[in-house]
Parts: sequence; C-alpha cells; structure tokens
Amino acid sequence: MGLTNMAIANASLLDEATSAAEAVQMSYNIHNGKREKYFLSESTFPQNIDVIKTKCHALNIELVIGDVAKFDWSKASEYCGMLVQNPDNFGNLHDYTELGSVLRQNDIVFTICADILSLTLAKPPGDMNADIAVGSAQRMGIPLAFGGPHPGFFATTDKLKRKMPGRVIGISKDVHGNQAFRMAMQTREQHIRRDKATSNICTAQALLANMSAFYMQWHGRSGLRKIAKKTRFMA
Repeated sequence: MGLTNMAIANASLLDEATSAAEAVQMSYNIHNGKREKYFLSESTFPQNIDVIKTKCHALNIELVIGDVAKFDWSKASEYCGMLVQNPDNFGNLHDYTELGSVLRQNDIVFTICADILSLTLAKPPGDMNADIAVGSAQRMGIPLAFGGPHPGFFATTDKLKRKMPGRVIGISKDVHGNQAFRMAMQTREQHIRRDKATSNICTAQALLANMSAFYMQWHGRSGLRKIAKKTRFMA
C-alpha cells in the first residue's frame, strides 16, 4: 500500500498478467456488465495483452488495443475501464495524473500496471488518480524460476475494495479470548456463488508473498531506493 499509495492491497495472485486480467474483470463487474468495451494500451507487455485477450474472450468484453493519446473520448461512455503499463514495453515512464482525472470524470475504471521497484522512486498509481494498481512482486527477492510463478500484487481504493479479487484474512479473538484467524473480506462468496465472484480461481501464493514481504522489510525504504537507483542507472 505504501508503494502504490492505494487504500488496500492483497497478495498473491499468480503473476502480473493474471492480476491485470483480474483488473479488467473487476472493471467490467463495477459497471454490472453495462459497459462492454475495455481499452488497453498498445505499449502493455505482450504476455499481459495475451492473458487479457483470453479473459475478455471468455466474458464477451470487446477489447480495444491502441494508443492512449488517441483514445476516442466521444465514445467514453461505452468503456468500463482502461489499463496502461508504467514503465511500458518500451521502457518509457509516464505521468498519467491528468489522464486518470479525466477517466474518473467519465466513470472509467483506471488501472496502472506498475513495476513495484520503480515505485520507490517514481510517482505511485494512487497519486495519478488510478483506481487499481497491479503488477509483479518478483523483483522483491523472488528467483526467476524459469518464468514463474511470481507473486502478483493487486491494490485498489477503499471505495472499490469489496470488488477486489481474492481474500483478506484478519487476526481476531474468539469468545474465549484466544487468537483466531477469520476471513475479513472475500468477493461474492467465491465458494458458493462462483458465477458472480470477481475471481473464480483464487491463487494463494502465501510463500511467495511472505518472501517478498521479508525482502522489503530486510532492505527497508532506503535500501530499496538504493537498489532501484542502481537498476535505473545500469539500464
């Protein structure tokens, strides 16, 4: 949450591409299926585009891939959401603050697929009026493992938290005062009403999520910024 500057975050989805696809479905669900188009920036990573295409095909969402700068605002009311990659497939880092503000005025759910390490230096999605922030936490101490799996993070605003995929477990106390864990939040009773759930398949990669958390705790704010600066100037 500190890196994305969003109200709530959960972990871990399968990977970045899965997180991005879940953001598309969540945007569609927020509008209750009444807006059937979704805009995807053409500079999004190819693997993310492929998984999003599959998700849109399954849900009958019309996916429009193009240049964000050439978005047709006259048809904005037809779109449930927009996703951009930052930094994008060409390594460009953008400030989408103004875009996020205009999208919010048009009731379009704005998702930024962000590099988690870059967020120690760059402007976070929450400050760019994003409604959802997704990405991979692989950079945070997770071995490459021949392409996966990697922990995917998913963060959103307080307003939209009930639509967020996955589950959030909280520590509570039972009637005898003993420590107990309870499901503090889940989307649409996934085990019962699967057809209405935000995410029908919830991958709980607890080990990878915890490894990333320990890595960030070990290095701390200054340590992560130092790693990010070194990565930036070696690129």
